[in-house]
Formats: sequence, C-alpha cells, structure tokens
Amino acid sequence: MSVDSGRWFGLVLLLLASWLTWRLAPVITPFAISAGLAYLGDPLVDRLERLKFVRWPVNRTAAVLMVFALMTAAIGLLLLIILPLLTEQVRQLVERTPAMVEWLLGTAVPWVQQKVGLEAIEFDPKSLAEAAKAYWKEAGSAMVGVLGTVSRGGQAVFSWVLNLVLIPVVTFYLLRDWDRVTSGVLELLPRSVEPTVRTIAGEVDEVLGAFIRGQLIVMLALGAIYAIGLWLIGIDLAFIIGAGAGLLSIVPYLGTMVGLAAALIAAVFQFQDVLHPVLVLAVFAVGQTLEGMVLTPILVGDRIGLHPVTVIFAVLAGGQLFGFLGILLALPAAAAINVMVRHVRAHYHQSNLYTRKAQEAGED
Repeated sequence: MSVDSGRWFGLVLLLLASWLTWRLAPVITPFAISAGLAYLGDPLVDRLERLKFVRWPVNRTAAVLMVFALMTAAIGLLLLIILPLLTEQVRQLVERTPAMVEWLLGTAVPWVQQKVGLEAIEFDPKSLAEAAKAYWKEAGSAMVGVLGTVSRGGQAVFSWVLNLVLIPVVTFYLLRDWDRVTSGVLELLPRSVEPTVRTIAGEVDEVLGAFIRGQLIVMLALGAIYAIGLWLIGIDLAFIIGAGAGLLSIVPYLGTMVGLAAALIAAVFQFQDVLHPVLVLAVFAVGQTLEGMVLTPILVGDRIGLHPVTVIFAVLAGGQLFGFLGILLALPAAAAINVMVRHVRAHYHQSNLYTRKAQEAGED
C-alpha cells in the first residue's frame, strides 16, 4: 500500500468511526463512562501493586478491588449525601427566586440609583414578581412532565438499570486489564508508526492527567471551601453557590466572580446587614489564597494542561455533535488535538516554508 493510499484509508476509517460513534452513542456511553473511571483509577492501582502487605506483594486483582471499593464509596457518598442536599437547595432557590427578583428590583436597584444619581427606571415590581413566579411554575411543571415521561418509558427504565449494572462490571474488568489493553492496542499498530503513536499517547496522557488529576481536583477543593465557608457564616444557599463557584473555576477568576456576586446577593437578601457581606468577602479571599499558595502549586504545579477556553469549546462542540457521549469524549479529544497541534507546529517551524525566508536573508 502506497503512502497516499494509506492516508486515504486512514481518513476513511476515521470517518467511519465518527459515523459509528454518532449512531451507537447510547450503546457506547456506559463503556465510555467505564473507560473514564478506569483511566482515573489506574494510576492508584499501579501504585498499590508496588506495595507489600507484610511480606506478600499486592497483586493486580487485590489492588483493583481496593480501588474499586474506594470509587464505589465515593460515588455512594455523592448519591446519598451531596445529591439530596443539592436537590433541596435547588428547590429553595426556585422558591426564593421570585422574592429575590422583587427585592432586587424594588429595593436594591432604587437604592443604587439614589446613591449614584441615575435616572429612575419605571417598572412594576409586583408584575415582575408575578411573571417570575409564573415562569418558575411553568418551568417546574415542564420538568416534572419530562421526568414523568422518562420514568414511564419502559425502555428508558431498562436502559438505566442496564447501565447501573453494566458500568461497575465493565469498570472492574477495564481496571484489571488496563495495562494489557493499552499494550495490545500498541502491538496492533504498524511498527513504523508505533514509536510515534506511543510518544503522542504519552503526551496526551500527560496533558489529560495534568488537567483531570490537577485542575478538576482544585475545582472540587474550591467548591468545598466555598460551600463550607458560606455554610459556617449562615448562608442558606451555601452549597449550591459553592458548588457552582467551584465548577466555574475551570476558567480562572470566573468561578470567583460569579460565586462572589451570587453569595453577596444571597447574604444581603437573607440578612440585610453589613457583617455578612464582609464575611462572604473573607470566605472568597481565603479560598483564593489557598488556591494560589497551596492547591495549584501542589496539585497542578507547572505541568502543561488544557487551556480553559479549549475545554469549554470542546465540551460544547462534543455535546452538539454526539450528545452526552460527546461531553464524555471532549476532554480526551481536546488533549489529543492539543498534542497533535503542538507536533504540527514543531514540524512547521523546522520546515523550509518557515525557515526559507530567514535563510535567504542570511545569504543576502
């Protein structure tokens, strides 16, 4: 097979794989979730394999069982504690939003206008509040209807049950055979391209690992710091504000700005004093100090990760193209593209197209 034929064959395979991914997205999704969990757990399994219990080394299966139990406990904690708390605070937010809008437009905005000297804006707080209540009521009814339709669908229920059983089983086997699977994939490659693919795969793993095992942990830590701090000073919506600020911290300073604004509004609306907004400022100041001096240096350091804008675009594009499966595959795809662009740029800088003008100038 010639070089050109091989390139066309690779392009056809890529298009075929993309089409199959789009068509089989519901089937592939649980396997993609399992692969992601196995990818996250494999480094810990490898470390446990290097340990010894008294004089007996820890084998792969025992290490997988320990990591699998740890991951199951973490997910169970999320479902049993955090998810109900988040659901309750979302319910409180939905109930309080009309009153908060009425207070914001009827009290806060006129006060700001009076202090700043702006021209008053004509509006009817009562009508705005009624419109907000009607909107939230309709949105809640629509959500209940959607959930009811999903819950009544026999096929949807079967899919949920199947995924709940399938994901843990596939995750366990992928964790146990992760090194064997990756080695087998590399052995299938032509020997001429295997070193290059191995190098690129290693760099993709470094980039993706730096982001997932670094930046995402920083986001979770910041979310916990903000939520606990706001809870300690008595903010009712502390958890949902802290969780949102932590998740938005994927973009530098965005989580802090949005979370701080939301927390200040919640504090002023709830307490209507000066002390609690000052305490909110202190909570976010502590969070930013810990991030800059402790979390980021320890968990991320100077490793090369994914740019926040790249992550946002990849997640949105993946969701648009392949739905939930695309969101799952967005980060690995973005990491691979990031590494490939880096290699293409390096080759371009060494090519005649880039260096020819400089050489000609030197000859002149």
